[in-house]
Amino acid sequence: MRKYIPNQHGAWAMLILPFLFGVAASGGQWIHIPLFACWLLIYLFSFPVLQGVKSGKFKRYEKPLKVYGILLVPLIIYLVIAEPVLLWFVLPLLPLFAVNLYYAKTKNERALLNDISAIAAFCLIIYPVFYVGQGESWRTATELFLLAVLYFVGTAFYVKTVIRERNNITFYYGSVGYHLLFAAAGLFLFPSLVVPLLILLIRAAIVPKTGISAKHTGMIEIGFSLMLYVSVLGLYF
Repeated sequence: MRKYIPNQHGAWAMLILPFLFGVAASGGQWIHIPLFACWLLIYLFSFPVLQGVKSGKFKRYEKPLKVYGILLVPLIIYLVIAEPVLLWFVLPLLPLFAVNLYYAKTKNERALLNDISAIAAFCLIIYPVFYVGQGESWRTATELFLLAVLYFVGTAFYVKTVIRERNNITFYYGSVGYHLLFAAAGLFLFPSLVVPLLILLIRAAIVPKTGISAKHTGMIEIGFSLMLYVSVLGLYF
């Protein structure tokens, strides 16, 4: 089963950080525990689904699909009974996952549009987490959704500059330009978070020139995600 668990550090950050943003915007409730377990299993279940679509060999992924599916079904039933409104939050995820299925089928999963679609899907978890946490300010939840999307889109650009687009100077300047605009927009959207956004800009400008490995890039990115989360807790609220 180990080989059917995704090991991309960035994907795990996208799985966890938006969820924590939703908790921060509302307040921790006991129902967040089964909701996160369900979210985690959906992620783990989707991985062999996408691999099966890509390879056309679903038989190879039968075991993880059965295991994750068996664990997932009772959690979904429980959550729907406890909070039927959660079903509505699933609807915007469907077209985004359809995009991921398309790029898996065409074996073009590294496409930027595929990354952005996955990022949007991961970040949408903020809203059901906020809802079950009985949050009061949907504006705050939406601001954190935008922050998460902008951060992870920037990360998608940045990671490509140190791996697949390492020698693409145009892509590098595009990444730096994006982070510059992100920091500038932060002056109006997230004024208390300007310093961490400037740090992300410096990261995008300097780190690709260091020749850092893909493995170390992923590990360091966990640190930047933690920095953003701590900054949101300490400065945003």
